[in-house]
Amino acid sequence: MSGHSHHGGPLALSETATRRARWVLAFLVVPLLIGTAVGLVRLWPSEATMMGSLPVTAVGSDFVVGAVVDVRDVPGEEVRLALDDGGTVVPVQVPPEILEAGVDVGARMKVMFIADAMGSGSPYVYVDYVRSTPIALLAGLYALVVVLVAGRRGLAAIAGLALSLAVVVSFVLPAILAGQPPLLVALVGSSAMMFVAVYVAHGVSIRTTTALVGTIVGLVITTALAAWGTGAGHLTGTGTDGSYELTVLVPGLSLQALLLCGMVIAGLGALNDVTITQASAVWELHASDPTAPARTVFRRAMRIGRDHIASTVYTLAFAYVGAALPTLLLVALYDRSLVDTLTAAEIAEEVVRTLVSSVGLVLAIPVTTAIGAAVVRSTVLGAERGRPSDAPREAGAVAADDGVAVGGAAVGGAA
Repeated sequence: MSGHSHHGGPLALSETATRRARWVLAFLVVPLLIGTAVGLVRLWPSEATMMGSLPVTAVGSDFVVGAVVDVRDVPGEEVRLALDDGGTVVPVQVPPEILEAGVDVGARMKVMFIADAMGSGSPYVYVDYVRSTPIALLAGLYALVVVLVAGRRGLAAIAGLALSLAVVVSFVLPAILAGQPPLLVALVGSSAMMFVAVYVAHGVSIRTTTALVGTIVGLVITTALAAWGTGAGHLTGTGTDGSYELTVLVPGLSLQALLLCGMVIAGLGALNDVTITQASAVWELHASDPTAPARTVFRRAMRIGRDHIASTVYTLAFAYVGAALPTLLLVALYDRSLVDTLTAAEIAEEVVRTLVSSVGLVLAIPVTTAIGAAVVRSTVLGAERGRPSDAPREAGAVAADDGVAVGGAAVGGAA
């Protein structure tokens, strides 16, 4: 039958298109993967990193934990705590703002024992609440809901998130503290996080590789705009109190470079969200009408993309407003114009961060859509073989004939 001939017919053409799509995506992705690996090796922090180098307590002081047994109106002894170590009840000095918020009997607190304070009031001083149990319960509820709704894909997404955060803790933070260039660290770390998050959560496929390429394009745009914005706007990175402390504790650290690093990482989640969603839209549209030409698929997918753009335009802005509400309230107390308020150092940094992330995010949508529309027709082969054309294989389960083997790894495998 001509349909099964490897010398002509739709199947042969589809096989050729599929191979071409995989090789094109591999040509784009593999050099980036190699560059990321080389960057991780070259920038990986040595044992001399400053991570954990500062003591939390002074000599003669120590942290203890206990449960509140009594709240009294006695200065310096407002709260009485039953220590976990032996159950001894001790008075604790608690700041007024904590008392005003309300202290419940049974709440667990971490306090500092200061030996030098003995004889001049209570040597036990409030440090913080112990929140491990409620946070662990919320994390468990989050994981349960994600897995129940999204199944294995949700579990894979949580694993991708955990591995991405591991990159931040094990590479990004130590490398910056070790004196490596913050922007270079951010780019290498962001690339590593995207490879891990995308392929672990969504599987290795032409579709997810398309989304990854779109994400990287958006990341490059965001980085270029952030570099220009911090320079042109004379942003120094000193908009927060912790910035000045860092200059003292980490000699030679450029706050402006650190600010740029933060801008690059800040928009990664939303950027990956829109590219994955847009790639999925392209595949779904193609599955509903496999005969539609690439231009038609692109046009239809961009209708969805425009709605996505309309919603994400304010997503990042709202996220900042919610997180920085105390700062905004503080700035609003002063009698100055809206322009002066938005261009003040403590606000301007976040305005620029939001704008550059939004521009990169918006431009990543047509890029991802165009790449997807150009390669999605190669999935006709998957449909003719009886496999759903829009379902990527799970990571680690890509058939050998579905990927382009480069150094033992399959890139752009199942459609």
